[in-house]
Amino acid sequence: MIEAGLRRYEQVDDEIKKELSKKNKVTVKNVNGQRYIGCALDEGKTIEVYGTPGNDMACYLNGGRVVVYGSCQDAVGNTMGGGEIVVHGHSGDAMGYGMRDGQIYIKDNVACRGGIHMKEFRQMRPVLVIGENAGSFLGEYMAGGTIVLLGLNLKRGEKLFGTHCASGMHGGKIFVRGLFPKENLSDNIKVTNLDDDDVKELKSYVRKYCKYFGVDFDYVMSKPFKKLVPATSRPYANLYLSLIHI
Repeated sequence: MIEAGLRRYEQVDDEIKKELSKKNKVTVKNVNGQRYIGCALDEGKTIEVYGTPGNDMACYLNGGRVVVYGSCQDAVGNTMGGGEIVVHGHSGDAMGYGMRDGQIYIKDNVACRGGIHMKEFRQMRPVLVIGENAGSFLGEYMAGGTIVLLGLNLKRGEKLFGTHCASGMHGGKIFVRGLFPKENLSDNIKVTNLDDDDVKELKSYVRKYCKYFGVDFDYVMSKPFKKLVPATSRPYANLYLSLIHI
């Protein structure tokens, strides 16, 4: 077990790497904002974090697994290329920034710009599952992958997502559960029903979320879901000037 306490992040990260060179699982306790925990963690390696990790936790994740018993700061899973992140709390801004593969499960909510610049290529398809709600610009510039927004435990007056949802989105999809603020959707987004393949995919993510956080699967699936997709793959095409030949 590694005690983070008030030590500098470089010291904590170095000790984590040293321990992981000898074993496949490391526990870090009393984390207080130390950055870069789990950076580029390889497949077969696991880090359990107790406390509040700092920015860029599990950035460039390379197949490893990071479980947080607490909440996270910004840019968790930044540019991750595989693996899994499970957070038993909430997350700050830019959760899953530019993620290319792997899965992130957030028990509670995320702040602004969750899933920004997510992308997919062939079999690499990133997934971000959020238990409660999300701030503004969810799925901004999203080019691929899947976001699932469950809207659990919302208080009266709370909205499923903030303003400018899916701004600039030109690929991928967002599954939303229950009522959502259509006025907060970007103009380039269309709302559709789920087909059979969508339902099968969605259920696989919801089952994992329920397993990780002790939530009843049937309860989650008792409300209808809708799918948000881009109406065009070129949302900003009308902003470019056409060349006029004289």
